[in-house]
Amino acid sequence: MAWDYTDKLKEHFFNPKNILEIPEEEYQADGTGEVGNIKCGDMMKFYVKIDKKDGKDIIQECKWKTYGCASAIASTSVLSEMATGKTIEEAVKITPKDIAEVLGGIPEQKFHCSVLGDKALKAAVEDYYEKTGNKDKIFWKKREIICKCLDVDRAEIESLYHNDGVDTIEKLQQKTKIGTSCGQCLKKAENLLEELKSSSSPHIS
Repeated sequence: MAWDYTDKLKEHFFNPKNILEIPEEEYQADGTGEVGNIKCGDMMKFYVKIDKKDGKDIIQECKWKTYGCASAIASTSVLSEMATGKTIEEAVKITPKDIAEVLGGIPEQKFHCSVLGDKALKAAVEDYYEKTGNKDKIFWKKREIICKCLDVDRAEIESLYHNDGVDTIEKLQQKTKIGTSCGQCLKKAENLLEELKSSSSPHIS
């Protein structure tokens, strides 16, 4: 199968921005987040430095490392650029669709790569909140997890169902790779899809 990569995606793959090139222990990050599973092929780690300005938390620097494909590298690279200079509140609102749009599109088979970058950034932000005693601001780690290996939660599946018409386990796996590691979550994911089908109809925006 031939996958078409945009010029923007190839640019970030061949010349990725903001990679952490020094040993991790030498980089004094304010928050670190890791998501993914090396068994399924993609793992990402984000490091953020936060600057306080006018009472707001600004992401001064955003570094990363990833084990993954061209789409994983490119989507993480562009996300690091998008998040730098933003407040935490602005940065955590960056969606996988936002990342894909900046890259000019991501092959459907590789869309899950942009989801991992989004999650790694949120994990780094919440690590910063924990370290600075702001646990009341933590929201992401309180989710209902469906797939532990790939960190897929109920809200993500519900969003894909209602906004992208993801109404089968095959479509869900294409978007998230859910169940491709240990497979223990598949039945739970299937039950959730059936629950959604019984209560509403998918809507594609």
